[in-house]
Amino acid sequence: MTEMRRTLLWVVFSMSLVLLWDAWNKHNGQPSMFGGAKTTQSASSGPAPAGSAAAPAAALPSAAGTPTSPIAGTPSLAVPDSQKVDITTDLVKVTLDTLGGSVVRLEMLKQADHVDRSKNVVLFDESPSRLYKAQTGLIAAQGGAALPNHLTVFNLVPGDRVLKDGQDHLDVKFESPEIGGVKLTKTYTFQRGNYVVGVKHEVVNTSTAPVMPQVYYQFLRDGNAPAGESSFYFTFTGPAIYTDAAKFKKVDFKVIEKRPAAEKPDHTTADDNGWVAMVQHYFASAWMLGATADEKRPREFFTRKVDTNQYSVGMIVPLGTLAPGATQTLDARLFAGPQEENKLSQLAPGLELVKDYGWLTILSKPLFWLLTQLHKLIGNWGWAIVGLVVLLKIAFFWLNATAYRSMAKMKAVNPRVMEMRERLKDKPQQMQQEMMRIYKEEKVNPLGGCLPIFVQMPFFIALYWVLLASVEMRNAPWIGWITDLSAKDPYFILPVLMTGTSLLQTWLNPTPADPMQAKMMWIMPLVFSVMFFVFPAGLVLYWLTNNILSIAQQYLINKQLGVLGK
Repeated sequence: MTEMRRTLLWVVFSMSLVLLWDAWNKHNGQPSMFGGAKTTQSASSGPAPAGSAAAPAAALPSAAGTPTSPIAGTPSLAVPDSQKVDITTDLVKVTLDTLGGSVVRLEMLKQADHVDRSKNVVLFDESPSRLYKAQTGLIAAQGGAALPNHLTVFNLVPGDRVLKDGQDHLDVKFESPEIGGVKLTKTYTFQRGNYVVGVKHEVVNTSTAPVMPQVYYQFLRDGNAPAGESSFYFTFTGPAIYTDAAKFKKVDFKVIEKRPAAEKPDHTTADDNGWVAMVQHYFASAWMLGATADEKRPREFFTRKVDTNQYSVGMIVPLGTLAPGATQTLDARLFAGPQEENKLSQLAPGLELVKDYGWLTILSKPLFWLLTQLHKLIGNWGWAIVGLVVLLKIAFFWLNATAYRSMAKMKAVNPRVMEMRERLKDKPQQMQQEMMRIYKEEKVNPLGGCLPIFVQMPFFIALYWVLLASVEMRNAPWIGWITDLSAKDPYFILPVLMTGTSLLQTWLNPTPADPMQAKMMWIMPLVFSVMFFVFPAGLVLYWLTNNILSIAQQYLINKQLGVLGK
């Protein structure tokens, strides 16, 4: 039984190392050992319009900004001159380009950059180090003539560029020239206190024949992880697609890179609901249709490789047949901002899932809710973390007491077991029988200290992901030197305390009879402490609080049973 207990401990230690190695591989672009086989999502019924999402690479203009093949109605492959205009609200500074009326830069004025705290977080960008844009335009169904798209130079309508005091919203309008018998007016509506931008497309058929335009919405991004990401834990960066039927589906850049052009993607390709997003740690962008999230309208979804290290995700919405002289309007919303879970859930069904909790979402979501309630009560995220760990320890108090009492009994009988093992080391069968007799005589269950811990592990792992994924921890102070719970401790005080408490816990536990295992029990806390020196302070605070409370409970039980220091 003792050997079984030690085996379980070794399994926990080994699996932890495997998970760390897997996270390291994923961070460095290697495939995950737990990725599994691809699963193909079934598309909703109904044929896809020719030249739309079924073959987006051929249907859409080149998303990179320079056409990779001639486009009907485009006189030259050269990128025409365009004008950039800056729009400033209380939350963001946005740069729009008359080339396509695209969003080419978005700076969040309330979010400090982790790498250089004197600067703000820039989400959309087209600098030498980052490519990330939001683009829209028109394509013709069934291989028709080229229409105004994100390679068309629009005319910027004069108007305000700054959201002034007393203004609730600001409109910025672009008008395209007539192309393919169609004119497109694109209007961005920025709102005070909101990371959601209204985007209205007004399509006018100026020709004498019917046309069948389709509006596409897409994000273009390079495949690089955001600057400042840690090598010791993995967070997803890449496209995501959601529909009511297929639910939330992340699409790795490496999967898009390796997928042959003719191969069907492993995500849903058509439905009458849903949205597309581009996700990274703490922040996301998403295209959603309509003024309400539940608008039912057929749409098609695509992911594709555009160029070297350039990928896009988007959706295409058919407008039907537009008669000569007719006008049709389509409203959409562009979200680009922090992953504030409670706000995201109000924007569209499933949008809060861009905040990645991994496979323990079912536990993480209620834990985050409880954490936010504590924050409302206490007013400090650091103390809310401490309070949540205290509540979890109270909830599992009797379970922990059972585990620690079992460990204390094991510690009490350990001298007898050590003496017996030395005496019978050449008689393994007799040794096992004698060990079982001692445990039965002392009413000790060798597994009693392990099983309660295994029961609690999912809850504490879920809380780990809550703290790692929550943008609310960014720039959130705790006390003194901890001014940002999402950044590492600048003086490494918390990691040192964490290491010390882990070693103290080892001292309180029974010493394994095997000398090698005994050494490993002391080495394990030192190995894990390496990670905590670069982990966000909020995560280290959570583990430190848990350690301190565990030590207090274990100390009292050991003292009660008279095994302290043995």
